[in-house]
Order: sequence, then structure tokens, then C-alpha cells
Amino acid sequence: MTGSGVSAHVGTPAPAATTDPEWPTGRGSRAAVVAQFGESRAALVERALRTGDPLADAVVEEIHRGGADVRTHLDHGIRHGLASLTDPPPAVAALLADAERLPPGADPAVLDAGPTASFTSPTIVRILSLSAGALLRTYESPSIAVLLATTGRLVEAAPRRLDETGRWLLTAALPGGLHPGAPGYVATLQVRMLHAHMRRLARTRGYDERTHGVPINQVDLARTWMDFTLVSLRAEESLGFGMTSSELAEVYRFWAVLAHLLGIDLDLVGGITDHAQAARVDALLQAVTGPLGTQSRVLATALVEAMAQRLDELLRIPRPIGRKLIEYLGRRFHGDAVADDLGLRPSLILEVATNLTAVVVRARRRIRRCDPEAWERARLANLAATLDLLGAPEQDALYEVHRPEPGPVAG
Repeated sequence: MTGSGVSAHVGTPAPAATTDPEWPTGRGSRAAVVAQFGESRAALVERALRTGDPLADAVVEEIHRGGADVRTHLDHGIRHGLASLTDPPPAVAALLADAERLPPGADPAVLDAGPTASFTSPTIVRILSLSAGALLRTYESPSIAVLLATTGRLVEAAPRRLDETGRWLLTAALPGGLHPGAPGYVATLQVRMLHAHMRRLARTRGYDERTHGVPINQVDLARTWMDFTLVSLRAEESLGFGMTSSELAEVYRFWAVLAHLLGIDLDLVGGITDHAQAARVDALLQAVTGPLGTQSRVLATALVEAMAQRLDELLRIPRPIGRKLIEYLGRRFHGDAVADDLGLRPSLILEVATNLTAVVVRARRRIRRCDPEAWERARLANLAATLDLLGAPEQDALYEVHRPEPGPVAG
């Protein structure tokens, strides 16, 4: 059936508004959250809606007071470590000290290997799950859509957001990518700092915190984390590229480290090792996200067009066909109701073809798993294809230059 609802749209949606003066009016009501999830979870999400990223936000304020010297210390410290700095600014030192320690319960081996199971899927499958899966769901969030509109280039920057988010995620997932100073670690802290710059910029441009809460708050960050884990992984499963329970646990443990580096409160996403656990947290986050609006539809249209362009460039798929494919996959991954709201058209032909292909892929993966050497060869081939795709960027990513101008949200 079209629109299998792969993403975790679970739980009863909260009302659109609230009379609680302490609760953002566009985030449902506290009473509804208490009724569905309990007082402790309501208190957690209430705090999350009011919190950005204190460590990174303090660095941005330090940059605005101290200018180039603070930025130089930050850039050097991200690449070479806190120990390489002499008399670093206090906020920079605090950020780096926190980033360079593993979060509680993390296995150091995760840093060496990365999420090895992620490379059991071809790179193009991961790109499709990123775009039609993760990013489309991220753009459903009214607070993210409004933030991108507030900080500028809502549509024009869509191709660059797609490319830079993909480059960051693929780089972070490479073996050893999250060791301090490694490319994935550097890119992740740069993304984190870009979020902090955007948070400050949004506040200078009239972002409505009474409606949405703090710009790029902890709910927004944790929900985006879910987009790149739960939603994306389920999207790949729907195409036939499922993982075993141990493989999923490995990927979630890797993403717990990534959450720490991104400044996400592990009280929200820590300890997750399977889809069931993730879906329970996602239900809480969805309950305080709010209904998608016009800007989400504009973002979805721009993303579909940008991805159709990339499919033409990567696979020589004509843009009209690529556009139909991304729209169909968005419907398959997120369900008919969300797809209708985003203006994503169905395709019976693509539905039948994708269902048949998924059956074949699942069967082939079952057979290949029986031969560990063949399985590992395929994984290494996917890793090599990822490295080839990353290559050398044509220009610096916006997150790499730490500028407060508008740019991508990790997701």
C-alpha cells in the first residue's frame, strides 16, 4: 500500500495552542503532554523547549565580544585539541573540554569503527533515506521551517543544504571520523557552531519564541536526531535494506556519541539501542512539534527539486522521473496524510516497482549474510563508493567557515 508511514508518526497530536504562559503557544499544551506521557516527561520537554545549546551559545557570545582572536582559538582547538591552545577563552575551553570526552556509557571502539552496519547499504540508498526520509521529516517541523525563512534563503539554499548535510553525515560516519581532530569530528562541531550562530541571528530577526520556544532548541535538535536515525533507518528498511538488532544497536550507540558532539541533551536521546525505544521518545517530541504549515510545503518542494537535480547528476535519471521518485519515496516513508500535506504525489507504477525491488533486495541480503566474506566485501565496496563520492568539495561548506549568515540546519 502506498504511504506505509515508515517514519515514527506515533502518539496523539497535541493541540495547536495552549493557555500556559510558560509554554510556547505553537507547541501544544503542557496538560496534554502530562496526560499522555506523565509529569516527568512533560518537565523534561518543557526544559528542552526553553534550552538551546548553552556551551556553544556561550562561545558565540564570546566571539561577538572578542572577534577574530576567539574565532582563531576555536578553529585551532577544534582541529588540534584543547591541549594545543595557550590561554584559550573560557567558553571555547569549556566547549572543547566537553566535546573531547566520551559521553557516559560510550564505547571507545565506536570511534574507531564508526557505524559499520551503515555501509551495508549502497551510498545511493543512504542518500535517498537522507533526503526523502530524514530531511523531509525535518522540514515538517514548523519551528525549523520558520527559522529557515527568518534567517533567509528558504528555497534558494535548498541544494546547498542537501549537499552539506549529506557531506557532514557521510564524513562523520567514516571509520575514525569522530576522533577529536578527525574530519567528522571537526565537521560536527562546525555544524554545532553554525546552529549557535543561527540561533543568535534568528533572535535579531524577530523569531517568535513565545510561539516556537528557543530557536533550534533541544526538542528541535533531538527530533532532527530522530530523523537521521529512526526515520532514515526505517526508510532504508522499507526498501529492503534492513539491519539485525545488533547492527541497529551499534548504529544507535554511534549516534549517541554524535548527539553529544552536537550538544543534544542525552536525557532526551541517550540509552537508545532499538527502534521501539526511539519511537517512544519520538512520540514525545512529535507531540510538541506542532502541525506543518506553508513554509514546510515550500521547503519540501525545494528539496524534491534539489534531489531530482542530484539524481540527474549522479545516475543520469531525467529530472521529471527523479522528481516523481522522490515524491513517491516521501509518501512511502512518511505516510499518505503527511505526503498530502506536503504536496507529494503518489505513483502506482513506482509503488509496484519499489515493492518488488524490496522483496528481491531482502532475499539477496539474506543470502549474502550467509557468506561473511562476501558480506564484508560488499560493505567495503560501499565504503569506497562513499569516499569516492565525498572526494574534494567544490567550495567550503557554510558550516566550515563558522559564519553567522543563514545556512543549513543539521537537517
